[in-house]
Amino acid sequence: MLGSVESVILSEGGLDDPLDDDGSLKEQLDRLPVICRFQYGPIANMILTKFDPLMTQYRDIVSAIGNNSTSAAPPDVQTRVAIVEGQLTWLTYMVGAIVGGHSWSSAHMSEGQETIDASLSRRVLQLSQGMDYRLTGSNGVSRSTPELEQAMLYYFQNFRRVYMFMWDQMSTSNSDSGEHLTVVGMMTAKLDSGGPSTKQKVYQRMFEHLGMGEHTAVANLIVTKMGNNLKYWPEDQDLIGKTLDLLHDMAQGYSSSKLLLTLETVQFLARHHTEEHFPFLGIPGNARHRTTFHSTLTRLLLSPNGEEKLGLTFEQFMEPIVNKMTQLGNLSPTDLRQEQCRIALIGVFRDLRGITASLHNRKTYGALFEVLHPNQLPLLAKVADVWHDQTDVIISLLRFLNEFCHNKANRVNFDQSSPNGILLFRCTSEVVCAYGSRLLSMPALSSNDPEIYKKRYKGLALALGVLNSALGGNYVCFGVFELYNDRALDSALDVALRMALTVPLDDVNAYPKLSKAYYSFIEILFRSHRRTAFALDTTVFMQIMATVHDGLQSSDASISAFCANTIDHMASYYFNNRSKDKIEMQYLTKHLAAQPNLFSSLTATLFNLLLYGPPQNHWAVMRPMLSLMLAS
Repeated sequence: MLGSVESVILSEGGLDDPLDDDGSLKEQLDRLPVICRFQYGPIANMILTKFDPLMTQYRDIVSAIGNNSTSAAPPDVQTRVAIVEGQLTWLTYMVGAIVGGHSWSSAHMSEGQETIDASLSRRVLQLSQGMDYRLTGSNGVSRSTPELEQAMLYYFQNFRRVYMFMWDQMSTSNSDSGEHLTVVGMMTAKLDSGGPSTKQKVYQRMFEHLGMGEHTAVANLIVTKMGNNLKYWPEDQDLIGKTLDLLHDMAQGYSSSKLLLTLETVQFLARHHTEEHFPFLGIPGNARHRTTFHSTLTRLLLSPNGEEKLGLTFEQFMEPIVNKMTQLGNLSPTDLRQEQCRIALIGVFRDLRGITASLHNRKTYGALFEVLHPNQLPLLAKVADVWHDQTDVIISLLRFLNEFCHNKANRVNFDQSSPNGILLFRCTSEVVCAYGSRLLSMPALSSNDPEIYKKRYKGLALALGVLNSALGGNYVCFGVFELYNDRALDSALDVALRMALTVPLDDVNAYPKLSKAYYSFIEILFRSHRRTAFALDTTVFMQIMATVHDGLQSSDASISAFCANTIDHMASYYFNNRSKDKIEMQYLTKHLAAQPNLFSSLTATLFNLLLYGPPQNHWAVMRPMLSLMLAS
């Protein structure tokens, strides 16, 4: 591994770098800890004899370069730096793989292995400190190679997985020595009345031998390095993505998230999540990383005691985004369409989507709704109308709105006297109608157009998905709209139906995301809005039933389930109301008169699927059997 570095560099592109082959690299690193653990001590000593001289060389070379970029150094120095950094990259990957291969649950875990982990980890953490000092001292001018930075993140990820799950217990055990015990501390004291557990002893020995301070100091070192990556590597999308993924993983854990809240770097991130402090937020290629970044910060902020420990309220956290939305909302449609607004709009919607994704209960969702309503929500329909033909802007808007309307964990649950559910649906309806009307007025694209999905179907599928989330969220009493002559519901259903019917059957089945959005919409229509569905022209109604019949035979279990439920809703309604004089029954009877064998053909298809279809679809296709037989 180490020998390949010099060979690759001296070949001047003639040889492929093994570090560039992620698949091969992962395969080697997965096997490495299994091999090394058999002779862990000798192998660790061998790694240390390689690591220490390279660290000394690297320190001397970096001192000679100073705060200048490596590319400004003489060619021979550049070659030396590249060779040393390449070899350090391999060693860092090796240490990360070996430390990450440590198993707490192994019955054959040898005592003392944690001290070897500490010896290896100390070298890597010291290298990280040196890289960070070089990066911050030169204000980002003098940097290591991206490969070495990624190797460091790989080590951090493995170290986190093995040694961070105990941090909360260690903090508890340290605090237990004081006068006051937390509830967790008292529970731990009862469970471990015989003293520290074996794992806690191993953990303590590891950090004592590491010699870099308590676990909080090590955590601060890791998180500070990640924060500087976000600040000084804005153009490296891969590095930014891996850094944010690591931060997100750390925020997911109970112990590690509690520890993160106490670190100054995390507090700085929460208070300054803007482009001025973190330039990567302003680069268009990093737009998707904004979602992860804000999702992680929101999760930390809204965790127990998060606002108190970060010294920040949710409203203060939202202030930069709200100010940006206010500026954009005050622009005229012509000014809003200016190119400089594109990145700002995409950024705002990406940020909001990440924030919304981390809201898991009624209280936190209500806090966001209060921040956005009533002043900021009108911007959404305005953007849908003005930027309807720009895929990147529309997709970011619709994805945020889809998340905002999604009632996961029953979080969209307003007070009984609150009109917020209706107001939320009105906003949704305005966006879907604004975008849908514009989409329908655009000339149709040929099915052979290779970009038809990107230009038309992607936004159409997301618009249907947004409406599906709103219609199926169970937070709106839809009868109110007809009672007060409000066209919000009828307009949304009309535009959505017209959009859905413009898609040929072959295209519906050709794109999985479009298929799920389409069939989910039809199922909701037949379940909760039958009057709209049955009032369609017979030709259009039979066109929908033809797509349902085709979707019923889909190999995708979720699509066949949507179609089976659609048939069940229709047949059940017909059987339960066939003797009643309802307007819906009049519409449905007219359709059945035009197509008398509709129920029988659907029944035959269901029996055929039951006998010859894939087993995973049997439960779905069995559901409408009884209702179809009774209706026939």
